[in-house]
Amino acid sequence: MSKYFIPVLFLVIFLFAVFKKVKPYDAFTQGAKSAIPFATKVFPYLVSIFVLTELFEVSGISDAVTRLVSPVFSFLGIPKELTKLVLIKPFSGNASLAMLTDIFNTYGVDSYLARTACVIYGSSETVFYIAAVYFAGAKNKKLTLPIVISLFASFCSCVFACFICKIM
Repeated sequence: MSKYFIPVLFLVIFLFAVFKKVKPYDAFTQGAKSAIPFATKVFPYLVSIFVLTELFEVSGISDAVTRLVSPVFSFLGIPKELTKLVLIKPFSGNASLAMLTDIFNTYGVDSYLARTACVIYGSSETVFYIAAVYFAGAKNKKLTLPIVISLFASFCSCVFACFICKIM
């Protein structure tokens, strides 16, 4: 049933456009044309996020920060094995997915750590990537408060994920 959702949605949108006397193909190409300037505006922000994420990992800063905050995270209920996942998730979805896979391979998919890592992965967001995309198009470039709030919410979701997985 779910495999029909996208084609049916496409058909409904197409029929709605015809009903409203809008030329669907022309509207689509106009939208695609307006996406190109936005993509060129977003590109420098995305490149900077990708480069900074890679530098964070390659430089060893990631390992140093992991060792530094691991005791605090353990106090809050986040296992030390998941500290790096919690730290890298706001920066990179791909890197955190690689860490999630590594946790599966190391501890098994049915382990407490794997279940908790899955919930952390699913309940947190790549804050800096989203901020780069959003603020590239926004006129107001005041990034600090939204990013701090997003990081705090993401961290709270990680703490809560560990708590929930522990009691379940």
